[in-house]
Amino acid sequence: MTANGWLQIGLYCAAVLAVTAPLGRFMTRVFNRERTWLDPVMRPAERAIYRMSGVDDTREMRWIEYATAMLLFSLVSMLALYAIERLQGVLPWNPQAFRGVAPEFAFNTAASFTTNTNWQAYGGESTMSYFTQMAGLAYQNFVSAAAGLALAIALIRGIAQKEKDTIGNFWVDLVRGCLWVLLPFCMVGALALVSQGVVQNLRPYDQVTPLDSAAAKEQAIAQGPVASQEIIKQWGTNGGGFFNANSAHPFENPTPLSNFIEMFAIFAISAGLTYTLGDMTGSRGHGWAVWAAMAFLFLAGVTTAYWAEARGNPLLAAAGVDQSSSDMAPGGNMEGKEVRFGVADSALFATITTDASCGAVNSMHDSFTPLGGMVLLVNIMLGEVIFGGVGAGMYGMLVFVILSVFIAGLMVGRTPEYLGKKIQAYEVQMAMLAVLIVPLTVLVLAGTSAVAGFGTSSVANPGPHGLTEILYAFTSGTGNNGSAFAGLNANTRWYNLAMGLSTLIGRFFVIIPMLALAGSLGRKKRVPPSAGTFPVTTPLFAALLVSVIFIVGALTFFPALSLGPVVEHLLMVTGQVF
Repeated sequence: MTANGWLQIGLYCAAVLAVTAPLGRFMTRVFNRERTWLDPVMRPAERAIYRMSGVDDTREMRWIEYATAMLLFSLVSMLALYAIERLQGVLPWNPQAFRGVAPEFAFNTAASFTTNTNWQAYGGESTMSYFTQMAGLAYQNFVSAAAGLALAIALIRGIAQKEKDTIGNFWVDLVRGCLWVLLPFCMVGALALVSQGVVQNLRPYDQVTPLDSAAAKEQAIAQGPVASQEIIKQWGTNGGGFFNANSAHPFENPTPLSNFIEMFAIFAISAGLTYTLGDMTGSRGHGWAVWAAMAFLFLAGVTTAYWAEARGNPLLAAAGVDQSSSDMAPGGNMEGKEVRFGVADSALFATITTDASCGAVNSMHDSFTPLGGMVLLVNIMLGEVIFGGVGAGMYGMLVFVILSVFIAGLMVGRTPEYLGKKIQAYEVQMAMLAVLIVPLTVLVLAGTSAVAGFGTSSVANPGPHGLTEILYAFTSGTGNNGSAFAGLNANTRWYNLAMGLSTLIGRFFVIIPMLALAGSLGRKKRVPPSAGTFPVTTPLFAALLVSVIFIVGALTFFPALSLGPVVEHLLMVTGQVF
């Protein structure tokens, strides 16, 4: 662990803190339909979209109608992506003449990108045409992120308003999220990445003769419209890479500056939404309390991951290998990491991407030490509420806020209140339903895969590491993260179908009770605070919120973690590796 590594982590935290208030206030104005500096350009485009699609932008929806619109839009989008994948062999912009994708493979990818998971059981540069990458995958990167953002705003509206049956208009929230929040920032971000050397073209792959021509006659240099997809992959917390190596590939992430831009983009909107929460509900102190809880969990995770990776592999140290850092070489556990990033940036990137439902990687998580890998796994298991994905992190965190307020109410023996709304049995039931559906899906599917031949046949490493690979896959899929341990062959019929199903459950079976919660809170009266009201703007509340998140995750997944990374770490200390 070096001073330079801590400096990089500190600068990152400062950048996220700096963007929180301005971006959060901007999103408040966007979704409250107040005037912004982008209105002269975006308002005419917005009106044109409504005219062409027949949307009445003045009409608001109840939560059931809002949920129905979201589900139907997602279904149509998923079917469109499935069709593009299956037909890519006859569609344009396919200079490599890639064939159509196999049915279960296409289903897995369509479900994954529609749910903002972006799990990839394929190499992008060897499977998907330029048309599929742009019109299929990049399109889903925008609309799935905008849908998540819309849902978070709907829940915040439900908390903020009083005695009102409606929570907004899904189509308006979707369009405004795309036009105001995602598109303009991605245009600037894509140019910034191009300036760093990220590729952006429509050329066929170049065929070159390597220096060692005896080893290979010819090598294909993959390229394509990378920068435009790379920035929305990060800004929209999608994670699906144009190349199989994702953000470890020099055409996706060539420099330390591009690496910082990509990391910053992952947290930016989610951090800003904490300020939007405080702004729209009239309690900015509460928004900052939520931000502080997220920041504490993030710092705990990145500190542990950095420590675990920087100390290296004890077996190599026992064998006399010097794993300390120097001017000539980085130190620590460098297996699976890019030398240009080193241990600090790799641990930081990995923590960020698993805190958010992003899944982009600049190192191979399968090569992390057992404790370092466990941090990444736990980040997803906690619900990816540590800033989290665009929208998804906020509505996931608000579910835990409801549970924390309920527990606080039980402690003082009175009906719990949250920002002037009484929390009753229905709200707690919906919150618990949203919390429990993910671990139930993960443990059932991972347990099945760990004992059945069609699951274990894909495992590259035996023992506890193989179990961790399976557990990570279904945690990542159901948590809508999309990153992988990479030692698991997931391109089989079982994993394609099971992982595709898990992404759908993890997205929509959480969203529906969350919207029911928004509708219920929106109809409630506001009650003035009293002496027994638990304040949600204090460090005590932030500490309670952190405790509830950690206890729920720890109690649910601790037995599985004990059989996987914990056992692997103990065996590594005794001299056994997998």
